Amino acid sequence: MTTTGPPTTRPAPMGDLLRHFADLRDGTHAGHTERRDKEAAFARTTELLDAPARRALTEYDTQLLLGTGTLQATGLRRDQQGGSYATWRLTWPEQLRTGVPALCLHAYFGAGFHHPHLRGTTVADWPLNVFTHAQAAELLPTFRAIIAADLHNLVFQRDWRIVPALRP
Repeated sequence: MTTTGPPTTRPAPMGDLLRHFADLRDGTHAGHTERRDKEAAFARTTELLDAPARRALTEYDTQLLLGTGTLQATGLRRDQQGGSYATWRLTWPEQLRTGVPALCLHAYFGAGFHHPHLRGTTVADWPLNVFTHAQAAELLPTFRAIIAADLHNLVFQRDWRIVPALRP
């Protein structure tokens, strides 16, 4: 099979990454170049993230914390440096007792950033307990997310030019 360009559809999060890197290349975010317009787009984004963030944290509370958790959401806020953020946190008694950080989804648009980002509490190591083909196949979405995060971080360390799909 011969192709003349990149595929037109990509599984998530590859399409997300290309949009993110294209923003860097083009100096835009959501089609905007002005900070105030980018911030307005981020405000809409935080509204869109609310339901899935709550759902994901509630699923963990129900399944793993046995309903003992407390979900807190900040809504859109300003930080001391002039950026903005929204945070969804799940606390539970054992976490509070031991002093470990809460489970957290944190969307932020730093004052000096070109566009917004998302992070968790400690996504650096992922558990690996795979013993069957089915268990290995279940990791595909996880692998995609880890690779996307790593590629994003490499672009952050260098720039968007390390992604061939963004070249003219």
